[in-house]
Amino acid sequence: MRALLVQELQRLEEGRLRRFFLRRFRNAADAADATQETFLRMLDVPQKTIIENPQAYLFQVAKSVARMTSARLAADADLFHPDMAGEDQAADAPDQERIVNGRQCLILMAQAIEKLPTRCQEVFILSRLHGMANGEIAVKLGISRNMVEKHIIKALIHCKAIRAEIFF
Repeated sequence: MRALLVQELQRLEEGRLRRFFLRRFRNAADAADATQETFLRMLDVPQKTIIENPQAYLFQVAKSVARMTSARLAADADLFHPDMAGEDQAADAPDQERIVNGRQCLILMAQAIEKLPTRCQEVFILSRLHGMANGEIAVKLGISRNMVEKHIIKALIHCKAIRAEIFF
């Protein structure tokens, strides 16, 4: 039921939400990422939560995403500050257990992606692994941008379900 609400909100409010983020970040890629993050957070809302005004709730979630994204972008900008030359190396290497666990999770997620329908898998890989923008993917594959976004959301929902199985 929640997924249907999110899909309907995406259909009705995605353009408005993207413009909301574009005004804040002035960067189309960051706005697109924040838009998708907002819809993913909407999927995380517990089923028992009563949402009387879904559009208002969506934009409250979007405000939270905007604050988090702004903080992340500021932190990223400070990461390689000129006066910190040479300090961009990790202080501690991960231990063997963490490396093995990370590789196992990566294998499980790769298997999950392989189970997606071919077009959905292709869109997801172009977006997440190759870093292509949704518009570029749409042109490359000859599909609408809206369809690209639907494929990405479908893949993210699938990966989230697999992640929930792995970690819980």
